[in-house]
Amino acid sequence: MLLLPTLLLYALGLLLTGIGSRLASRCATWCGALCGLPMWMVGGTLVAVCTALPQLVLAFLAAGMSVTALAVGTALAGAVTQLGLVLALCLLRCNVTVDRGELLRKCALLLVACGVVALFVRDGTLSYTGTGLLMGLFVLFVMQSIAYQYRFAFREGLELITVQKEKGEKPPPEDPSGRTVLFPAMSIRTSLRNLAGVVGGMAVLCVGAWALLNSAVALANLTGTIQAQWAATLISFGPCLPLLVEVFDHPLGSAWKRFAEKCRIYPPQALPMQVLNSAILSITLVLPVSSLMYRRRLPVGEQFRQYDIPFCVLMALILLLPPLVKKRLYRWQGRVCLILYIMYLAAVLIMPRAGA
Repeated sequence: MLLLPTLLLYALGLLLTGIGSRLASRCATWCGALCGLPMWMVGGTLVAVCTALPQLVLAFLAAGMSVTALAVGTALAGAVTQLGLVLALCLLRCNVTVDRGELLRKCALLLVACGVVALFVRDGTLSYTGTGLLMGLFVLFVMQSIAYQYRFAFREGLELITVQKEKGEKPPPEDPSGRTVLFPAMSIRTSLRNLAGVVGGMAVLCVGAWALLNSAVALANLTGTIQAQWAATLISFGPCLPLLVEVFDHPLGSAWKRFAEKCRIYPPQALPMQVLNSAILSITLVLPVSSLMYRRRLPVGEQFRQYDIPFCVLMALILLLPPLVKKRLYRWQGRVCLILYIMYLAAVLIMPRAGA
């Protein structure tokens, strides 16, 4: 009988997490513009970090509650879900155009981050050296993002590549609306409203993250399973749900579509790179913040070491090599990443590793 209230709590957590993260992100980026930051600076810092805001809050609370399996799973399993599900479907469904140099640099950074995690958790815990190196990679990520946004703003040195279409396939129609991000006029009233939006959005996000974490713990206790299984499924899927709705272009319409469009912090065509950015930040920011919040060496279970890191590396290589060699993106990259994600879920659910 406790299963239904737990599922309702999880559904409530999904809703509040989505609303709170979008509201806080939108208002935070506008506040950055209000403070006088140029838009390329806002895009390289606040927008990039806000894409991983739900994972960051989830992992922060989980580490504070000493639920380390959910904290680590939010970071590592979240990166696998973003690459293998959201980005894969984006390559399959959307008219993707990205800067080749930026894509290669971000994929290389993701591979380095995975290598740092694999190297510094060999004894089952993330060392302080590994935490410091991941934070250093986060700083490098921010510097790369700022440089790219600056070049994008002035159209300097960009080498745009698109997904190669199948033979006989018609290109999807361009979206006539919402190609840019609009900010309201600056005034005292809008300033106070957006400051209140940041505070209120973060409060709603924290309540939603608390609901997600408690529902995952309750489900693990009710079913007698390890928490890492729920971290790889429910917890990692939760923050990705709004992005998945964007990939499918809000097929059901509804009030959420109007809310998401009003809270947009990046143009729709930037969705693939924002998903990749979120995967990188899950490892280079969310994981070390969890370690710092835990105040001890963060335990990284065997399941995360044997499943999450290898699958993340494979997906990063699949995304990296074709643009590096052929200077193209292909639909089959999305198919392969999606197949790998299904294999990852099967391995996690059928063969969970002890000590996770």
